[in-house]
Amino acid sequence: MKKAVKVKALNFSTSWSYAPAPEAADHFQLKERYDLFINGKFSAPATGKYFDTINPATEKKIASVAEAGAADVDKAVRAARQAYEKTWSKMPAAERGKYLYRIARILQERARELAVMESMDGGKPIRESRDIDVPLAAAHFFYYAGWADKLDYAFPGRRAQPLGVAGQIIPWNFPLLMAAWKIAPALACGNTVVLKPAESTPLTALRLAEILQEAELPPGVVNILTGAGATGAALVNHPGVDKIAFTGSTEVGKMIQKALAATDKKYTLELGGKAANIIFEDAAIDQAVEGIINGIFFNQGHVCCAGSRLFVQEGVAKEVLRKLKDRISTLIVGDPLDKNTDVGAINSKEQLGKIKALVNAGIREGGECWQPACSLPSRGYWFRPTVFTQVAQSHRIVQEEIFGPVLTVQSFRTPEEAVEKANNTPYGLSGGIWTDKGSKIFKISGKIRAGVLWANTYNKFDPTSPFGGYKESGMGREGGLHGLLPYVKLS
Repeated sequence: MKKAVKVKALNFSTSWSYAPAPEAADHFQLKERYDLFINGKFSAPATGKYFDTINPATEKKIASVAEAGAADVDKAVRAARQAYEKTWSKMPAAERGKYLYRIARILQERARELAVMESMDGGKPIRESRDIDVPLAAAHFFYYAGWADKLDYAFPGRRAQPLGVAGQIIPWNFPLLMAAWKIAPALACGNTVVLKPAESTPLTALRLAEILQEAELPPGVVNILTGAGATGAALVNHPGVDKIAFTGSTEVGKMIQKALAATDKKYTLELGGKAANIIFEDAAIDQAVEGIINGIFFNQGHVCCAGSRLFVQEGVAKEVLRKLKDRISTLIVGDPLDKNTDVGAINSKEQLGKIKALVNAGIREGGECWQPACSLPSRGYWFRPTVFTQVAQSHRIVQEEIFGPVLTVQSFRTPEEAVEKANNTPYGLSGGIWTDKGSKIFKISGKIRAGVLWANTYNKFDPTSPFGGYKESGMGREGGLHGLLPYVKLS
């Protein structure tokens, strides 16, 4: 006769403690002051003004950065025009490709310091900077280097010619990656560039300028101007610019569109998003939960394609919510340079204020707010991972882009209801579908008005794949073969 065996249940909610594992920052040196990069050299701004860039995890100053004015913008555009007419557009395409390959290789060689700088300046965990941002930035230069002498194959039967000078304005959430995302295709097509990084995260763009010098890129081919909104406006309105590429808020995108309406400048706008993740009953639940965590919390919600709305089929809604909360409770919020950190710092004090305002609005409108009982550092800009339930489609927390680690959860019964709710937003940038049925993936993805849809995964990027949105999420595509089109005129 078998003896009864008593099995002790394991407590999977136990919170494990990890010893600090900080990434060293002593293998490179930051300057105390950074100037503008114009015509291949660093030079002081005509304004004589500098501003501080702040480490959001410590609230300490990292460096002083030049503030470009209208005169500096004009100087940079003129340098770009001269480089375009005398050097870059006349250079054999294969030679242009060699420069892009060289830049890509140097990015790989200096990946460690770039990752640390990105996390210090922007607050994102070092794992994301190290494993996603920097490798993807190098990959974009490698990819478009290959296209430089193959444009005839990109547009069969058409002759592709460069536009001239491209003005490019990038956001604070992916500073180095966005720079590569825009600079690489522009150069591959024979254009020259004036780039303005976000004022709160300028350091990796300025380090990229040093890399361009090391790669011996001809002077004026890429110029990098730091500054705030006035600098960007001067670049948009400069008559010497032939194309504007902007990634940022929908509000600013609309202003740029109005400013360019009476001109013949080409433009691409990659704007806000309020992405929907849809989990069906037949999905692999654990895989889906991990995908939700990856899509909104590992990046602090600091991506325009963050999956900040979750729709779960009623049959598995309770299970998904329970597992989601259990998983969120294990997330480590803290020092972005610690390799154990899952959720880093909010980019700036201003952005933290916007997140708090929207969360408070969600509570006032009747939403049920849940946060894990995790401790936050005493200094810096931090916000706990947050889940809202009991919300309606009309709530601000559901409709407005938040750019923070905040997720709203709603249930649905039928696929038609899921599609209707997913499309009930002014945005249309991205989304995710979680199901075991391939036919359902194709059916649902064809009905959702979003430019990028992931199936059984989330936030996966590749330089060969186009990215862009519908509605108030912008116009035009970046990445892949499609990313060449905004930088050429075809005949």
